Amino acid sequence: MAYFEWRAARRRRRFAGVVLVLLICFAVFTPLISPYTSTEQNIAMRLSAPGTEGHVFGTDEFGRDVATRMAFGTRSAALTAGGGVLLALFIGIPLGIAAGLERRVLDPVLSLVIDALLSFPGVLLAIALLAVLGTGTAQVSLALGIMFAPLYARTARSETLAVSAEPFVTVSKGLGSHPLYTVWLHVLPNVLPQALVLSASVAAVSITIEAALSFLGLGLAPPAASWGLMLRDARNYLGTAPWLALLPGIQLGLSVFALNTLGDALAERFLHSHQ
Repeated sequence: MAYFEWRAARRRRRFAGVVLVLLICFAVFTPLISPYTSTEQNIAMRLSAPGTEGHVFGTDEFGRDVATRMAFGTRSAALTAGGGVLLALFIGIPLGIAAGLERRVLDPVLSLVIDALLSFPGVLLAIALLAVLGTGTAQVSLALGIMFAPLYARTARSETLAVSAEPFVTVSKGLGSHPLYTVWLHVLPNVLPQALVLSASVAAVSITIEAALSFLGLGLAPPAASWGLMLRDARNYLGTAPWLALLPGIQLGLSVFALNTLGDALAERFLHSHQ
């Protein structure tokens, strides 16, 4: 039974890898070969079905090429989610390590802040932040970074506390090693793999939140290309032009599946390396 489960997991990982490669190629090369821009309108060709000459995935209600907008939507999702993940990582990891090393003052304060932020539902926290920051790619990335930084801080703090309790770290401190030397040599090698595993899942959630915010009108603003905006605009055409919602919806679902599967693969690899 374990063998068949291993084979099934391996097939899922391969499929997820293929999906990620195809999404990257689609986002990179489609705008280069497409004769259209993401905002170019052609009312005479509005709501053309997929397979129409010159429009592989059809057109939307303004005659814009759906394939081109999906490619730019992939770029928007990658930029927004990637920016949020990087910001959360660069904020959370140093704070978590610092809290793990300085347990008298910083650790209690940071733990209180982390618990307070994590007590809010993610989407509601993002909405509250965007109400202050405004809409746009940079603003959504900043909101995602602030929202997920506590997760990285908590992970880094836990790993730092675990490593600090090891005998070799105690001996290193007793010999007068600088704290930065301890962090670089002992803490970071244990924190970074955990952060990498976490980043795949955070990226998947970030893509979903960005799409939800754009759907609600709080993320990217029209006429920017975003999966959430495309799904929102497709609401009025579900009966007459279902591809407008179906195609970006499938792309969003595949992206989330691929990133979550990548996270599982990284976690499995990380666990095996420590067995």
